Amino acid sequence: MSAAPPLFERAAVLKSDVFSTVERGVAVTATGERLPAIRRDLSTARWWAWPLARHFAAREARALRRAAGIPGVPPLIHADRRTVIRGFVDGLPMQAARPRGDAAFFRSARRLLRRLRRAGIAHNDLAKEPNWLVTPQGEAAVVDLQLASLHRPGRSRLLRVLAYEDLRHLLKHKRKYHPEGLTATERRILARKSLFARLWMRTGKPLYRLVTHRLLGMRDREGGGLRLLADGPRIEAAARSHPAVREIAVVAFPFRRDGIGLHAFVVADPAAALDAAALRAHLRARLPPGVAPPERIRRVPALPRDAAGAIARPILTLIATGQTDQLAPLIGGDAPCRAAVEAILAAPDEEAAERAGGA
Repeated sequence: MSAAPPLFERAAVLKSDVFSTVERGVAVTATGERLPAIRRDLSTARWWAWPLARHFAAREARALRRAAGIPGVPPLIHADRRTVIRGFVDGLPMQAARPRGDAAFFRSARRLLRRLRRAGIAHNDLAKEPNWLVTPQGEAAVVDLQLASLHRPGRSRLLRVLAYEDLRHLLKHKRKYHPEGLTATERRILARKSLFARLWMRTGKPLYRLVTHRLLGMRDREGGGLRLLADGPRIEAAARSHPAVREIAVVAFPFRRDGIGLHAFVVADPAAALDAAALRAHLRARLPPGVAPPERIRRVPALPRDAAGAIARPILTLIATGQTDQLAPLIGGDAPCRAAVEAILAAPDEEAAERAGGA
């Protein structure tokens, strides 16, 4: 870990909230080495959230330092009072990769948890699918160690309790994606919450929800939070009422420093002169009060679909967030899906060109 912060070349914003902005890019060291990296930038934190933001960032840095060398945990590149830079782990979040029936992935995840426990680390935030990655090799990785705690390896009773809860959260994901692979022992673990978990559900979690949901406006939802869940379907329904709109899909992306933006991918009648401004005006006239049109509207030739025929929203989310290099694992060998994605990437993005021209 270098003493001076490396130069960071930002490629995409992954997340933005009141505590920090998380960005993907390249860290350039003093020797000129270019390292794919993720930066947590605390300089964007709200002033009243700074003490807590700093506390979480320091916890993450300590945990990454302790976990150095453990496969599946990103290396720490640099940490100071305003920045934590860690290595980039090539992989897709669990909710995008959807490891259905993937016994090898869940075996890898259990090995990773055992290694963390031996190092005296409890992650403490593995209920969230975005904190689990599926690498191109099918291995498990974990990210976002802001809530991680450090303990004396092998001697801490608290570590045993917290590691048990980390395992229970993994098994909940296994129950969702690979239920036929659950062993009798794993089913017993799922059925038996620790005393710590029961106390948390009765006392800590309601307070946590009050602070994060009501006071900070945050949600532990994968892929866009409450705005996407509540407003996305309304926007799609209002857009379909336009005679030129054939299909629409709305996904979320990090917007400004503490919010969620919505990005609409629209398939329209080729003969119709429908641009983003016209569709936005149509939406304003038809959406209920308090529901705003999407911040970005992109007209595309077609929408990608998965093997079941549903719109491939995880793919559209990667496009909306500028992570097109992560598309291949989701597309796989699906030729129609690949053709739709290539058509989207080749089509001009009028609003993006306007934003670039106004910069």
